[in-house]
Amino acid sequence: MNQLTHLTRRGLLGMAALSCAAVPFVSQAQSAWPTKPVTVVVPFPAGGGTDAFARPLSAQFAKMTGKQMIIDNRGGAGGTLGAGIAAKAAPDGYTLFMGAVHHAIAPSMYPKLDYDIEKDFVPLALMANVPQVLVVNPKNHPGDFKEFLERVRKSPGKYNYGSAGGGTSHHLAGELFKQQSKTFITHIPYRGAGPALQDLIAGNVDMMFDGLGSSAAHIKGGRIKALMVSGNKRNPAFPDVPCAAELGLPDYTVTTWYGMWAPKGTPADVQSRIVEELRRASTSDELKAVWAANGAEFGNLAPAQFGSFVNTEIRRWATVVKASGAKLD
Repeated sequence: MNQLTHLTRRGLLGMAALSCAAVPFVSQAQSAWPTKPVTVVVPFPAGGGTDAFARPLSAQFAKMTGKQMIIDNRGGAGGTLGAGIAAKAAPDGYTLFMGAVHHAIAPSMYPKLDYDIEKDFVPLALMANVPQVLVVNPKNHPGDFKEFLERVRKSPGKYNYGSAGGGTSHHLAGELFKQQSKTFITHIPYRGAGPALQDLIAGNVDMMFDGLGSSAAHIKGGRIKALMVSGNKRNPAFPDVPCAAELGLPDYTVTTWYGMWAPKGTPADVQSRIVEELRRASTSDELKAVWAANGAEFGNLAPAQFGSFVNTEIRRWATVVKASGAKLD
């Protein structure tokens, strides 16, 4: 989190510098973009955390530019299937990729990927940063975190947790929880956070380590219950949910972040226009309200800083994967 906070502060200055520097050099081609709808490949099924930010963003983009932003959900293989599709798209600024922390984990979990997140894409902006939360079905687990933990510890292997797929942050969050809480729970991978949440709501899975972006509405609606938010502070959107540090897990910090990339080869002037529109959207009252409701913070990292952040996250998660012994199911 310190790394993200440091980069975020630098990114605010970098984004401002980029915007100011770009003004004198705006070309005719730059000012023309977008002239048609823009497709954003979201590598998870509808209803997941990425959708929770991509769809409001698309609505704001249409409002600002008069052009549609079409969300193309391509779920599968922990988000890597959609990433591979986006990497091969025409680099013309009309196909973008909205990925997440999962894509910094994937290089350590998948031995063979048909894309390289650092080489086949150009980073545009970190769009959101969201703490992970431990959620359960309140009908199956009506008590608080302490009661829940006692129940799980008494029955090793009896309980399970759903995830958006093998190698995702949901999966690794569960593995870290097992290590630090000295419990054993079974991992159940799904083809995205949306399907996993639906099974949690239906009572078919015991728990989930999810980003607040996809869980927030269900928590507020009473369909699922939040027992713990990761990190050492409570989230302003859910002030009644205790943080991990309060509950005896001081080192349990897992966040889900979402970012925007373009295929490698996208013209620099088009990249600058995209970044400017993303910046404008992020400062709108509409998106500020959505982000706050989902317990999220804007990333505000300019392209170069975002690229450095992704590189750091890849190294960080490689260490976590090795230490946890996590494997694809």
